[in-house]
Amino acid sequence: MSTVDLSMQDGVALLRLDNGVTNAINGTLIADLSSALAQVRCNANGLVLLGNEKFFSIGLNLPELIDFDRAAMTDFLSRFEQLMCELYTLPLPTACALTGHAVAGGCILALACDYRFAAEGRKLIGLNEATIGLPVPYLPSLILRQLIGDRRASDMLYQGQLLSSREAADIGLVDELLPVAEVEAHAVARTGTQTSLPRAAFAVQKENRADFICSRYAQSNQEKVELLLDCWFEESVQQLLKEAARKF
Repeated sequence: MSTVDLSMQDGVALLRLDNGVTNAINGTLIADLSSALAQVRCNANGLVLLGNEKFFSIGLNLPELIDFDRAAMTDFLSRFEQLMCELYTLPLPTACALTGHAVAGGCILALACDYRFAAEGRKLIGLNEATIGLPVPYLPSLILRQLIGDRRASDMLYQGQLLSSREAADIGLVDELLPVAEVEAHAVARTGTQTSLPRAAFAVQKENRADFICSRYAQSNQEKVELLLDCWFEESVQQLLKEAARKF
């Protein structure tokens, strides 16, 4: 059974995470998303990524990952960051409709989209990795700095902040806030507006935006992954991860 649902609306692909209430990110979800993105690239003019009204995604599936050895975690992180590259460089306009919380890996997926539209109210978005002793992976940290600026990104990354949707909008992490019932339709409409413009020019401009980030990522990521894994397998961090996993 697939962990995603792919449908079309006026040439815009709607790709909905469907991996339980929390949409925790595991190997199956990564594979299903990657396969769906390949279809979107060939058959759609734009993409809206969605979750549910409780969670866009809670992030990585810690109860599953906690038992991985270093080789398995290396492979998992490689596939997750490859997925993020595929989404970030997709030569189509992309939007994330955040009707629920987007935490850690969930926020990372949202960062890879061109636009983020979020529900008003008590919805959280952010990168809380620092609170469990982990650095945010290299690629999303670069994209976050590109998106909201170095000073604000540093505050988020260093402190492991989870922001309300209003706070996220105030710093430019979220583009617009809407009533929860309007988020999906607005994301589709905005993406559809972008698709009405010539596609080739958009693709070139998006590639220009991504080129610097992707070049830095390609040059340094292997070393950065090893540093992240060094943190992951520290005894004190493993204890924090186990405590966090109990909340899933």
